Amino acid sequence: MRLIGKDVVTYGACRAMGKAIAAFLLLVSPAWAGPVTVLALGDSLTQGYGLVQDQGFVPQMQKWLDDQGIEARLVNGGVSGDTTAGGAARVEWSLTPEVEAMIVTLGGNDLLRGFDPGVSRGNIEKILKVAEAKEIEVLLVGMKAPGNYGAGYKADFDAIYPELSEAYGTLYVGNFFAGLGEGSPADLQAYFQPDGIHPNADGVGRIVEALGPRVIELINATK
Repeated sequence: MRLIGKDVVTYGACRAMGKAIAAFLLLVSPAWAGPVTVLALGDSLTQGYGLVQDQGFVPQMQKWLDDQGIEARLVNGGVSGDTTAGGAARVEWSLTPEVEAMIVTLGGNDLLRGFDPGVSRGNIEKILKVAEAKEIEVLLVGMKAPGNYGAGYKADFDAIYPELSEAYGTLYVGNFFAGLGEGSPADLQAYFQPDGIHPNADGVGRIVEALGPRVIELINATK
């Protein structure tokens, strides 16, 4: 089952916009005493399933930030197969004292298993409540439900991320896969591993370029 929504921007436009935003944010970035530690809390998409170590989401994002001159240290908090419930169960101890910001990318496995959107919402809200209590800045990255569960399910699930982001004042990206752009399933398959679910190294690179400017915003928000 593919978890890519239709409301995504083209890769070329996203890449050009991302570079422009990143350049601007770099100019306005404050001087820091040291790197900001960012926890990437997620599932196999964060963990780097099926990829060699330096091709996963966290290593590629770390390199992208380094290339922009951003002083940050990303911690890979991705657990393959994790659900929103798993993230909620481990967020408290994952947010060690040095962590100042968190990227939350969870919900894909909830979709694959057809979990009740209300349950997923409750779990993500628990994560955001812990972050709020610890004064941790958050970038919440959404997932888009496929249409095969029905329009009602899709509407309920897709609403989780923007509504909770607004309620808890987090930064927000609507779709983890947006950087891959639009296209037919056959076209987009070029950026996926054979399972059709996990991006390959090229796909991760595109995702990182799209998300990178928002990660810079997250890092700046800690100061």
